[in-house]
Amino acid sequence: MSTVAEHIIAQLRAQGVQRMYGIPGDSLNGLTDALRRDGSIEWVHHRHEESAAFAAAAEAEITGELAVCVGSCGPGNLHLINGLYDAQRSRVPVLAIAAQIPTSEIGSGYFQETHPVEVFRECSVYAEQVTAPEQLPRMLRIALREAIEKRGVAVLVISGDVALSQMPAAEPRKIPATDPRTLPSESELHAAVELLDSAKKITILAGAGCAGAHSEVMALADTLGAPIVHSMRGKEHLEYENPFDVGMTGLLGFASGYRAIDAAEVLLMLGTDFPYQQFYPAHAKTIQIDMRGAQLGRRTELDLGLCGTVKDTAAALTARLARRRDRRHLDDALEHYTKTRAKLDELATESSAGEPIHPQYLTRLLDERATDDAIFTADVGSPVIWAARYLKMSASRRLLGSFNHGSMANALCHALGAQAVDRDRQVIALAGDGGVAMMFGELLTATQNGLPVKIVVFNNSSLNFVELEMKSAGFVNYGTELENPNFAAVAQAAGLHGIRVDESDQLPAAVDEFLAHDGPALLDVRTARQELSMPPSITAEQAKGFALYAIRTVLSGRGDELLDLAKTNWRQLF
Repeated sequence: MSTVAEHIIAQLRAQGVQRMYGIPGDSLNGLTDALRRDGSIEWVHHRHEESAAFAAAAEAEITGELAVCVGSCGPGNLHLINGLYDAQRSRVPVLAIAAQIPTSEIGSGYFQETHPVEVFRECSVYAEQVTAPEQLPRMLRIALREAIEKRGVAVLVISGDVALSQMPAAEPRKIPATDPRTLPSESELHAAVELLDSAKKITILAGAGCAGAHSEVMALADTLGAPIVHSMRGKEHLEYENPFDVGMTGLLGFASGYRAIDAAEVLLMLGTDFPYQQFYPAHAKTIQIDMRGAQLGRRTELDLGLCGTVKDTAAALTARLARRRDRRHLDDALEHYTKTRAKLDELATESSAGEPIHPQYLTRLLDERATDDAIFTADVGSPVIWAARYLKMSASRRLLGSFNHGSMANALCHALGAQAVDRDRQVIALAGDGGVAMMFGELLTATQNGLPVKIVVFNNSSLNFVELEMKSAGFVNYGTELENPNFAAVAQAAGLHGIRVDESDQLPAAVDEFLAHDGPALLDVRTARQELSMPPSITAEQAKGFALYAIRTVLSGRGDELLDLAKTNWRQLF
């Protein structure tokens, strides 16, 4: 006989789980005590459950294996929800164990009572409560299978008294992941070949569904003479060793990616759920390939939707297509990309003495000095823009972010999970000042758990991307000012190595010192607040919005802000 909690730990050990993220609580006592006595699974103690869930999501993304986080009853497990939404929308396998109040008190309005199954239903593929010990072995197996096969979040809700209950003997067994091949039918492949053969200009838009299919996508692009535009989540899987790469489109992208799609007669979408409808071509025919049939046609009208894994479907199409000799569309897109890339690189330069540092220059230095297998995480907002444009991927580099859920303050939390997987691998978090301040307590998670994460703070004393959105809509910036501390001093107080940089000429040496430090470190960099991240295509509404912003800013007595804006971005305009 064993307790329910002991069986959970035994099953997780059999599954190969190596760590558990969370904060202890009385409703989790049975589980944490079983974890202590077992000794095979590391307890990663966080200062906020939200960060624990983000860390588990990062581990699952890095390893492809199941990761586990836990939360105590009521407020404890409620804090998990933001990180679990991120894991669910990123389609990574996470098991969340949500403790519940005593069984006899459920429904009475008891202290800390919530209804976790209802709360977590929308951000999970499985959410159920264990009410009797006999249920546990089968429900745990089902939860693991659901998370692994559907690549999402499974939530098991367990009251503390149930976790301490004795249960019948049950043998823990690993739940192996399946690795299916999915191919469209012959008639569908034939229809795709006919559509592709009918066009002179084909552009590929590729996303995270291309993971593990790099060589097959390259072979298909070569056969079609097609430039490849990648999404943000597709960047780490497609940018490296890619002679067909023309960058990104969308709000984070730049002109060459937008132009390659806009010029296409056929757009071939491979494993992407790119959400911004305004960046799809108006007149091209569109083919979409996705292993999830329900995703087909969700973002744009399709001429043909194919349900299949990218690796297998791309190979099947390549085998059926003749390599085209006309490479003019590809050559034109590559030439435009070369020019666009050069213009972007011109912006990654030092600032004048006394001026804030250009974030492009900071990101370029990080990219140049990081290891070839570094893991980068990036906060939503301006850090993710600079990551998209100035970090170069290799076959072994990784780039994580809250790219679908879009949560603030993810970079530090993701970095903790990525670093827990391998303490010898370089992990660099590109954090906004607002993001890192939101999760200050997680600096202590790094020191307490011996996680040598490297945190770069893009310190522009503002919610910078929100300000950009306000400008583009014609609003005067309001409520976005941040009165920041010296982040390096805060880091030092928390036990990290802290470095503060205010001048461009100090930055190269500071980056070298920061990355070389043997332990967690934080680099606080004063970056330009008014740096504009130009989208690849500016709409009439955006132009109108900026004009209204300028007029309203002057009329509100803040004309000096316009001067700062022009001064900072002069090099982008002329």
